[in-house]
Amino acid sequence: MNKFVTSAIAVGVGMAAYNMMRKNNLLSSRNVRKMQKRIARAMS
Repeated sequence: MNKFVTSAIAVGVGMAAYNMMRKNNLLSSRNVRKMQKRIARAMS
């Protein structure tokens, strides 16, 4: 349960940061891939 809450928060923060960075055009394709890997790891 605790692990689920932690990962849910991590995913939420990651998504917010991702959306903010995309709005500011700071994301290169390499960074996108890195973020997706990190999010996928948090979900599993």
